[in-house]
Amino acid sequence: MSGGRTPRLLAAAATAGLLLLTSCAQTVSGDAKSIYENPFTVAGLPVTSGPSGPRPGVPDSAITVENAEGTDSDVLATNAIDDIQQFWAEQYPSLFKGTFTPVSKVVSWDASEDERSGIRFCGDRTGGIPNAAYCTRYDSIGWDRTILLPALVDAFGPMSVVMVIAHEYGHAIQHQSGLVGDDTPTIVAEQQADCFAGAFIRHVAENDAPHFTINTSDGLNGVLAATVAVRDVDPNDPESVHGSAFERVTAVQIGFRDGAATCTGIDEAEIDSRRASLPQKFTDADESGELPVTEDSLGAFTRSFEKVLPVSAPPNIDYAGSDVGCSDAEATAPVSYCPSSNTIGVDVEDLAERGQPETPQRGDILPLNVSGDYSAYVLFASRYTLAVQKEAGQTLDDPQTALRSACLSGVITAAMSVENGAKDLEVWLSPGDLDEAVSGLLSDGLAASDVNGTTLPSGFSRVDAFRSGVLGGKQLCDARYS
Repeated sequence: MSGGRTPRLLAAAATAGLLLLTSCAQTVSGDAKSIYENPFTVAGLPVTSGPSGPRPGVPDSAITVENAEGTDSDVLATNAIDDIQQFWAEQYPSLFKGTFTPVSKVVSWDASEDERSGIRFCGDRTGGIPNAAYCTRYDSIGWDRTILLPALVDAFGPMSVVMVIAHEYGHAIQHQSGLVGDDTPTIVAEQQADCFAGAFIRHVAENDAPHFTINTSDGLNGVLAATVAVRDVDPNDPESVHGSAFERVTAVQIGFRDGAATCTGIDEAEIDSRRASLPQKFTDADESGELPVTEDSLGAFTRSFEKVLPVSAPPNIDYAGSDVGCSDAEATAPVSYCPSSNTIGVDVEDLAERGQPETPQRGDILPLNVSGDYSAYVLFASRYTLAVQKEAGQTLDDPQTALRSACLSGVITAAMSVENGAKDLEVWLSPGDLDEAVSGLLSDGLAASDVNGTTLPSGFSRVDAFRSGVLGGKQLCDARYS
């Protein structure tokens, strides 16, 4: 986020050793299917809160894995391979010519071994490589059983490993079908693969996978959060060709919602058209870009909000705290909206803490959350949208309110992009800001809550609504959530 001469924000997550865990995206089109009428469904499925992970009592896969040691990670990944292959055996004939053939080899390795040691995968030594990958040369899939997979399980649950393996198998499908070639841009191949993975996760959610099950609340939230964690971090790095967190999550959601057939239609032109109105790189590669949360910066945001979504009676801003003694709504820390007094109450210190970039801890492989200044500013925006909804005569205390808040926050977010013509505003969107918003929507969801802070259990739904506002504008929000 930028304001005046302040450098623009760059999210600072550390995702060491994950260069091959990559992504896919898809634009939201006019016929996109979402949870417009029933906020307690996820792309047509009911919101569930049951188990997520391996099914108890199901025999483990007998697929041969080279160098496997039978660890929990090996068993988890091997069972994923088995279920994914069954999925593609069913799907492949309806999408491509010929019949599906499983990958030629599956490999497990130990990344805790010294660099330049360990077994070879795709011609390279695997010591010091905490990763998972598909190797086109040998038509093989491999994973690190000692660092990466346990870190994924610890941070996001076992279904995050299934998601990663499904992504890598997506590359195998591309190779076998000829969907991609040597001249296919990497971003296209990676986004298709993540989209394919989303389609498989839908298969699991529909209770059709022999070894796994997933609920559509915290289980699916964990899968999406893992996708955020392995995003492209530095937009100015020439190797950042796999997609931002916003794009990655969009990819998974499109595959989950519309199925594998939709993923095959992703191409460079579609990606370019979707990216055109959002910031992609910093003008100066040395920019770090924090805009500290202060009364002055919040004032600049308020004035910008009023230009993007004007109201006849702009809300008052009370910087004395989030609890303003409201008679008709509960206080929500660190920022709240009171309808009766038309006041946004802000605990500036608490909100500023929300806007601190995450600090990687020693030994961390994956960040649990992606945070930065826009983690705070999107919460502030969401409370302003309640004033917009109040003026429109809409309810402020039901699930549709929560979705409208997220969607209208997306409208504000996109409108602050210079690439979208926001040159007359006092603050502007930066690369990384959307990723911070998505991470917050998945972790606590306050930006997608009603006036009392009540949010929806599905992070998928919260992000879907936000993305609808970013890519579709206020007209789409009104059509879906009014």
